[in-house]
Amino acid sequence: MNPTIKSNTKTWQSGIAKSITFIVTKDCQLACKYCYLIGKNEKERMPWEVAKAAIDYVLDREHDPNFAYESVTWDFIGGEPFLEIDLIDKICDYIKQELFRRNHHWFNSYRFSFSTNGINYDNEKVQRFIAKNREHLSIGITIDGTRKKHDLNRVYKGSERGSYDDVVRNIPLWLKQFPGAATKVTISSADIPYICESVLHLYELGIHEVNINCVFEDVWEEGDDQKFEDQLMQLADAIIDRGLYTENACSFFSENMGKPLDCKLNNVNWCGAGKMLSIDAAGNFYPCTRFAQYSLRDKEAWIIGNIHDGIDNNKLRPFLTLNRCMQSTQECIDCEVAEGCAWCQGENYDAAKTHTVFQRATAICKMHKARVHANNYYWNKLYRKLELEGKREEFEQQQANKKSNPEIC
Repeated sequence: MNPTIKSNTKTWQSGIAKSITFIVTKDCQLACKYCYLIGKNEKERMPWEVAKAAIDYVLDREHDPNFAYESVTWDFIGGEPFLEIDLIDKICDYIKQELFRRNHHWFNSYRFSFSTNGINYDNEKVQRFIAKNREHLSIGITIDGTRKKHDLNRVYKGSERGSYDDVVRNIPLWLKQFPGAATKVTISSADIPYICESVLHLYELGIHEVNINCVFEDVWEEGDDQKFEDQLMQLADAIIDRGLYTENACSFFSENMGKPLDCKLNNVNWCGAGKMLSIDAAGNFYPCTRFAQYSLRDKEAWIIGNIHDGIDNNKLRPFLTLNRCMQSTQECIDCEVAEGCAWCQGENYDAAKTHTVFQRATAICKMHKARVHANNYYWNKLYRKLELEGKREEFEQQQANKKSNPEIC
């Protein structure tokens, strides 16, 4: 652990874990205004028989290239996954039993992953599940920041009532059980003015790692990029002037961002679409949850198989060939600040003019460039402070050590 500057947590197993996602329900207590899941409903809930068949399909193919990964993440998503805690508990028990019975190489090399709105985190059944599976759990609670920012978007369905109070009451319990847990904050046009105060508020709540991203959809208005940059500059000043960087991390600030990218050296897809597997209540397979129908505005679902017929590798193949250059415009390829500019493969597909995943959506272009400006300011100011404190050389050595040993975080 770097004693000078808090770093963002590395991906478990350095990103070599297979991700298998169960869409256990499309229901949720909330109707978040920026949510890309536009087709949420109370009817589509995964039957146990579908879940069991999906698990058997995967575990029967231990040496299939689609599943020959060192480890596995069993991910549960909704809607709100903990609305189906009874089903989830049954699924996880079955997975553990089968991994042991089959002497599968994933036995003791797995995790159960959840992203929850946090409303029913203290539910008795949820807490029993956590106690039973604690050593193999990763749970993130989504809290967007201050009450004002959170309640601007994260409202109960059928009303404008915000959910902040019902979420924040569970944060102490969550952090007690998962002391290093991180939250994920989403930024849309309306809540840009509250970014700085919201990140600082989350630090005050005891959440020391705050992961943030702008929505990938085309929602941005004229001038949003300047407002965004101003907020990040204010945040940079606050973090550095108060010395908050020693205990806290914010994903908006990264040393390895905002540089040119050479396609010959770094020509990879941003996300794992196609290497992941997502299963819905009907037993359909998707390359990512974002390709299920309830996630799409203008396109039909991209189904790559089902629990009965298995994966159709011909339908999966386009995702396995994806790289940065073949889906980017020349402007993106030649961009001087290309490194760290993200995209969502599902949004690429949804926003494309044709039925393709090879057309990159660029709605966040100006937001990325604003972030780069603020990021440069952050690191220049931080390095100057470390120089004055005589800690620059120590920090650079620590950064070099981290690059030679990527498991250090």
